[in-house]
Amino acid sequence: MAALSLGTLLNPLNSSMIAVALVPLQRDFGVDVTAVTWVITSFYLASAAGQPLMGRLGDRFGPRRLFLFGMVVVVLACALTPFAGSFAAVCAGRVALAIGTASAFPSAIAMLRPLAAASGVSTPRLLGRIQIANTSGAAIGPVLGGTLITFLGWQSIFWVNIPLALIAFAGVWMFAPRDQERTPAPLGQTLAESDIPGILLFVATLTSLLVFLLDLHPQPLWWLLPVCAVAGVLFVWRELRSAHPFLDLRLLAANRRLLTVYLAFAIFSMVYYSAFFGLPQYLQTHAGYSAGIAGLLMFPLAAVTIVITPIAARAIESAGLRPTLITGAIALVAGAALLAVAAATTAPWVVLLLTAALGIPYCVVSIGMNQALYSAARPEDRGVAAGIFQTSRYVGAIVATTVLGLLFSSGTTGGSWLAAVAVATVLSVVHLALLVFVRPGSRGAVEPATAE
Repeated sequence: MAALSLGTLLNPLNSSMIAVALVPLQRDFGVDVTAVTWVITSFYLASAAGQPLMGRLGDRFGPRRLFLFGMVVVVLACALTPFAGSFAAVCAGRVALAIGTASAFPSAIAMLRPLAAASGVSTPRLLGRIQIANTSGAAIGPVLGGTLITFLGWQSIFWVNIPLALIAFAGVWMFAPRDQERTPAPLGQTLAESDIPGILLFVATLTSLLVFLLDLHPQPLWWLLPVCAVAGVLFVWRELRSAHPFLDLRLLAANRRLLTVYLAFAIFSMVYYSAFFGLPQYLQTHAGYSAGIAGLLMFPLAAVTIVITPIAARAIESAGLRPTLITGAIALVAGAALLAVAAATTAPWVVLLLTAALGIPYCVVSIGMNQALYSAARPEDRGVAAGIFQTSRYVGAIVATTVLGLLFSSGTTGGSWLAAVAVATVLSVVHLALLVFVRPGSRGAVEPATAE
């Protein structure tokens, strides 16, 4: 479990470490603030497409083999990317890193049942350890990244993954249960069931839209809009006709509560990642903090979740899911609005209070939305529903970085920061309205395993 948790930690760790590396990358490669966001966007695009694909490959080849393969990809990507001679090569390395780390979570989940049977430890407890690894990865990312960049440069946020991936590889190689024998299936059948055309059309739709938004200045690339529209239409057509769709659109259309969960979680992710990626840039560029100090100042935003998580879980059990979610959503509106204070002062104690204030609703809403997913999805659809849930998080993160790139394109100033805060606050109000007027969950729907 330690090895599986370590491998699972790598994805949130690398998604948060990069937050304090944007300014050094922008300086070293001579790219503007809009272009540098692609180092984040490329990671999330690959993760959004890679999670369900890796899960299906795990079913085909076995979760243990998939996990080991993913750790090898991580090692190779992180050994080569620091020597990249261009920013595009760095983004390519981030894509490979996303694919490698995307293999860990579905593999770990698939191995929980045999591990529980062999060890006598309940599956909920094992799942809780993986959840703690995810939270810890996000919490230590800015601090670890800031420290490494300060002393060793941005290349070190890739190098640090190598020993971690090797330890995870060794632990799973030696201790994880062997994959069960599976009925051999032709590779062509595996690829067909993975819906590669659907994944490519999904990525094409998002990428063409993002490139258009990021290149609005000085001259918009208008030809990308019809490309995006055509790719989007073909994606919908493909998913409705596919027997094994990448995103089950029929599932979404038939379950309004589940669709509300995805929409609310995507909006919540936009708010969270606007702060998580925007504030470090603002602190380094406008306030003059080093990457290391900016990482330390960001620590409460994620670290407070370790303390609040069990409290939020008990609140859902005692007060119910909907009241807890609405309370967290109200706190999210307040936390997002309070970020405007940073336009007046970026004193360290003020920034620490602001990030801690936003960390509380992050924890409460996150655990609440996870429970809302399980209460809204039919039991036979929960595997597919969980995959789409992860994709909605990645889409929210992608949109947040795109908006930040647009707002900071003319300079990271107090005015542009206030504009980013205004967008995040409006989105948090929309998120609250969704939870008030549409019920994504209900009291009594909490499952013991999820609550734990």
